[in-house]
Amino acid sequence: MAGLRTLAAAALLSLLAAGPPAKAQAPLTENIQIGLSTDNVSITAGFSGADLTIFGSLENADPLVARQGRYDVIVVLEGPARPVVVRRKDRVLGVWVNLESETFENVPVSYSVATTRPLQDVTDPNSYKQLSLGASNLYLQPADAEDSPATIEEFTAALRERKAATGLYSENVGGVQFLSQNLFRATVRLAPNVPVGTHKARAFLFKSGLFIKESSAQLEIRKSGFEQSIFRVAHDYSFLYGVFAVSLAMLTGWLGRLVFRKD
Repeated sequence: MAGLRTLAAAALLSLLAAGPPAKAQAPLTENIQIGLSTDNVSITAGFSGADLTIFGSLENADPLVARQGRYDVIVVLEGPARPVVVRRKDRVLGVWVNLESETFENVPVSYSVATTRPLQDVTDPNSYKQLSLGASNLYLQPADAEDSPATIEEFTAALRERKAATGLYSENVGGVQFLSQNLFRATVRLAPNVPVGTHKARAFLFKSGLFIKESSAQLEIRKSGFEQSIFRVAHDYSFLYGVFAVSLAMLTGWLGRLVFRKD
């Protein structure tokens, strides 16, 4: 009996030392991070457009999913939001005149997209609408919500077409490339008329068509050189700049009259 009690006590001590059964560790969720080589870009009057490279990495990526190519990344560079007026011209008595217009609030002045694959191959259209991802899925808020839906839709489509025609809204299919299972590089386009101000770079991670995570970083685009000096003076000393501009125009007109006058 003493031997049995000793054996039972030893077994109990072994169980207590082992502690409670370990819980199964939950798989880590994938994450995405991006980084910019610079946080500001300076442009001059001769700026003719450029490609901006953004590097990123996947954290806790599943090696099997990565090998199968079931991770997709969409990178967006979105410009500052400003009000935009869209006008429609019609021919009246042989002259083109503005007849109707629609004002939209908080419209991204520029919107560049880079993707691993064509957008229709990454996920379904409803996901893009929920994320407001892609130029065709941006919500462009009209200033007058009481206008007819048909009119708002017509002017919205015209605004998107105009932005695409000027290169401010662009899409670079294949612009995101995986350098390894975890690292990728994205190339987004800066149009020649890219606006100055604070731009936001955003990266969206998809796994087998499902949205997983988003990461963002900021980029400042500003003018440099003589144009920047004029821009700064015009904003900091607007009254004096206005007086100088009017005086310069009057002086130029007076000099032109002297040069081209007929005796």
